Amino acid sequence: MITSMTGFASATHEAEGATTSVTVKSVNHRFLDVQLRVPSTLAAAENALRTQIQQRLARGRVEVTVGVQTRRITTPTVELDEAFATRVAAAIERAREIGVVSGALQPGDLLRFPQALAVREAPVASPDDEAAQLKRGAEAALGAALEALDTMRRREGELLRADLDARRVTLAAAIERVAEAAAQGQGVLRARLLERVGDLGSGLALDPAAVAQEVVRFVARSDISEELVRFRAHLVHWNDLAGGPEPCGRKLDFLLQEMNREVNTIGSKSEGLQVSPIIVDMKAELERMREQVQNVE
Repeated sequence: MITSMTGFASATHEAEGATTSVTVKSVNHRFLDVQLRVPSTLAAAENALRTQIQQRLARGRVEVTVGVQTRRITTPTVELDEAFATRVAAAIERAREIGVVSGALQPGDLLRFPQALAVREAPVASPDDEAAQLKRGAEAALGAALEALDTMRRREGELLRADLDARRVTLAAAIERVAEAAAQGQGVLRARLLERVGDLGSGLALDPAAVAQEVVRFVARSDISEELVRFRAHLVHWNDLAGGPEPCGRKLDFLLQEMNREVNTIGSKSEGLQVSPIIVDMKAELERMREQVQNVE
């Protein structure tokens, strides 16, 4: 499958206790290079997030930034300072004994002393539960961002494949023209050799069978049948890789190297003036394909 390595996506996950945002940017790279930035509140989840990225992407330099805005869920609690309340009760009891006050201490009396009762906001969830919730939110936001990134990269990959398929068709037509031109060149070479041998034969005693064998051997040096078979096989393999389910960027890059090697060999072996211009065009087309493949995952 041809998928681009270039893309950008973002996603946000809303939860009761936090809003998590993720941005993902990827560009071409020889291998998978993940640059992950997370806040300190997600430090414990960094390895899990990195694994999630590696499971979705095969190649590319990927920059991922995770941001979290927390909203701590709390509930009010009322705490009694027992030591202070005990001292207040003792003081009031003493005042009653000396006739300063009368009557029993009432609950409302404690409200007159701010030190006696403290109202505080306590978190509903424990620190471990909060960390787990933040991790789930980050994984959900990252998953959505990676899904959007994959959609974008596949869309661009379709454009890349259309361009590369057109160039593959161009190469397939060119190699057939090379085969035809090289065959004609071999025929011209054979005729020229036999003509020159005939010119020399008037003054020399030559064995016609031996001469014919040497001519065939010399012409065979320009035979490119094996190279043609291998190049055609590379074109078929290319089509299989491009249409397969797996990322194929590295394999296509290697295949282009092999195709370029075959073209060089064909250019050096084949006969005929018509072959050289076609070889030059094929090498230029292979270079254009190589540049495109550098962006294929």
